[in-house]
Amino acid sequence: MLGKKLIESELYDGEYFIQKIQFKGLNAKDPTTEKSFGGEYSAEAKDLLEKEGPKYQYGKGCLSDGVLGAWIAKMCGLKDPMDASKIKSHLLAIHKYNLKENLSEHANPQRPSFAVGEEGGLLLCTWPKGGKLSLPFVYSDEVWTGIEHQVASHLMAMGYVKEGLDVVRASRDRYNGKVRNPFNEYECGHWYARALSSYGYLQALTGVRYDAVEKKLYVDSKIGDFTSFISCETGFGTVSQKMGKISVNVVYGKIDIDKTVAA
Repeated sequence: MLGKKLIESELYDGEYFIQKIQFKGLNAKDPTTEKSFGGEYSAEAKDLLEKEGPKYQYGKGCLSDGVLGAWIAKMCGLKDPMDASKIKSHLLAIHKYNLKENLSEHANPQRPSFAVGEEGGLLLCTWPKGGKLSLPFVYSDEVWTGIEHQVASHLMAMGYVKEGLDVVRASRDRYNGKVRNPFNEYECGHWYARALSSYGYLQALTGVRYDAVEKKLYVDSKIGDFTSFISCETGFGTVSQKMGKISVNVVYGKIDIDKTVAA
């Protein structure tokens, strides 16, 4: 509880969660003496360390996966780990600041092939209130579909379907089959696993979640009537909601449901 209170009081700027950079007075060793994947600190980097802190941080930036843990909790059927109003505010800030309709004026020194030119996309991080570091984390200027799906589905799950769809459209417009393969959202390789966060759309929009221990099916639709895919260890099929009535069609195996809980 103490950690939660500190996060909400010390790392929330009134609109979104930030990072407070510190490298002195910690149990961790001096970063200038430790070997890292990024190489040793140069003299210039050591000067920046004293001024801005260790390299590859984000500080006062608006981080697109800044409330990733809250999304995971939502997908697992757990309660919001922090104040829901602050989680919503952070998500809306991501939509406001990080979603770009046109990237023509955006400088990305890393891998621009993910999103480039007049295409749109959700940047991993922005600094709308200033304070961008000289050496921020390496991929901060990139666009990753795996993060886009995570943010979009989290927005939807928290009730912001329109805002979530804005992110989805930007992503799918890039992978429309003309320039990129719509079945291969590549990042650090082809068919990269992070894009599977798109599976969260099913749960976010329908609220369908199956608890195999309690044998309960949960439904909390954000879109009214629907028919959606459901898959668990023992079987798969579809779940439908029509006129408020829930029905399950098991196509393969079995799904034991003792009770249906509709929001």
